[in-house]
Amino acid sequence: MNMIAAVDNNWAIGRKGQLLVRIPNDQKQFRQETLGKVVVYGRKTLDTFPGKMPLEGRTNIVLSRMPGYEVKGAVSVCSIEMLLEKLKAYPTEDIYIIGGASIYRQLLPCCDTAHITKIDHIYEADTYFPNLDEDEEWELTADSEEQTYFDIAYTFLRYERRTR
Repeated sequence: MNMIAAVDNNWAIGRKGQLLVRIPNDQKQFRQETLGKVVVYGRKTLDTFPGKMPLEGRTNIVLSRMPGYEVKGAVSVCSIEMLLEKLKAYPTEDIYIIGGASIYRQLLPCCDTAHITKIDHIYEADTYFPNLDEDEEWELTADSEEQTYFDIAYTFLRYERRTR
């Protein structure tokens, strides 16, 4: 399975339920990477999408603690165990965990690749992605040239779980 996120220099991903910054090229990269695939996210992340609607062109699976929670255009599950059972129907390389923070933390042990947009800035934040640079199980395997959006510098990074 894959994880995909945009993080700042402190591995922050959000503040008050919102992304730290929106970078069009990052959003384009996210779309290209996940289109036609399975995206897994929490209910609070769904609430940040336009119209609070699932992402088009993808199989959407929403994890919510509320039993019976339903959303049009998505599959809803109420536990990690139910989620993992549901995910058995899909090739693992086609599954992308897209947030939020608690979903990332809970599913990190199940993932073997992380696609990270690293933003060269420190934002005021209250939500963080696990710091893969400090995790011995993960190694940086690819990085892009530095890119800029106005005064924001960022790179696309790929981390892979070291073989066990």
